Amino acid sequence: MATTSRLDRTRPAPAEAATARPRRGRRSSPTLNFWLFTSPFLIGLVIFVYVPIGWSVWLSFFEARFTVTPDKFTGFANYRQMLDNGNFTGALLTFTVFAALIVPTTWALSLGLALLVNRMRFMRAFFRSVFFLPTACSYVAASLIWKMSLFNGVRFGLANTVIGWFGVDNIAWLADPDPPWYWLVLVTARLWLQSGFYMILFLAALQNIPQELYEAAEIDGAKRGWQTFRHITLPQLRATSTAVILLLLVAAYQAFDEFFNLLSKTTWGRPPLVELYYMALGQNQDYGAGSAGAVMLTLLICVVTLFQGRLMGFGRGEESR
Repeated sequence: MATTSRLDRTRPAPAEAATARPRRGRRSSPTLNFWLFTSPFLIGLVIFVYVPIGWSVWLSFFEARFTVTPDKFTGFANYRQMLDNGNFTGALLTFTVFAALIVPTTWALSLGLALLVNRMRFMRAFFRSVFFLPTACSYVAASLIWKMSLFNGVRFGLANTVIGWFGVDNIAWLADPDPPWYWLVLVTARLWLQSGFYMILFLAALQNIPQELYEAAEIDGAKRGWQTFRHITLPQLRATSTAVILLLLVAAYQAFDEFFNLLSKTTWGRPPLVELYYMALGQNQDYGAGSAGAVMLTLLICVVTLFQGRLMGFGRGEESR
């Protein structure tokens, strides 16, 4: 009894237990936890992204040959030099046309694959994985496969073997013929590499569309197929479509790996990044002009993406649609 009464005296009263709160130390601080988790990423972002961007902008106003620490200020001379460079301006124009071709093609193919996979009743996970698998492949490895096995230009290549069945002569796919067949090689490689990733985005958006919309449309007399796709599916995919097109536009202007490996050191068909690579790391190593070209390319990507985003209503609220 004495022991029990002693325990009862040491036990806190109900009111005291209800008002007692745990002590908040440094480990329980939400602000500290936030910075602990995000600081490694932020430090890497500043060091490897923002510092190089700022250094490139600063370098574009100096004469920098064979050095990244120049001291001769030239103003906008490097920008004028790049605008007078026919190879660079031609690459910008060519890849604006390339973006206008590859972006809608990849968008349509990715959406079509997503619609097909979404309608499957069995083995959906298998086909989803099969279509997504090329995304994990390296652009360098894929370009070498396209160059050495599919479109290598000899009669033993897969493409020339297939067209040979129809009596067509061999085609030098990666030469500079008329018409330029190398665009077919580059476009098919990029479609194979990119379509699976954007298919997953569209597939996730399709699975989030409420089925009640289709049921209501069927009650109203709408037929499944083009009518429901045009008036229900496509409007519901507007936000995803806008994001996909923005990503495709940026990726089109940043094309490098497959062009560098497929076209080697040719002077035709180069994307802007390959031109800047040879400008900054070629024989002359003109880092100032290369930095100016990089700034111009970045501004062009920003203008094109902002125009496309404004055209499709990116960033607007639901009430403005």
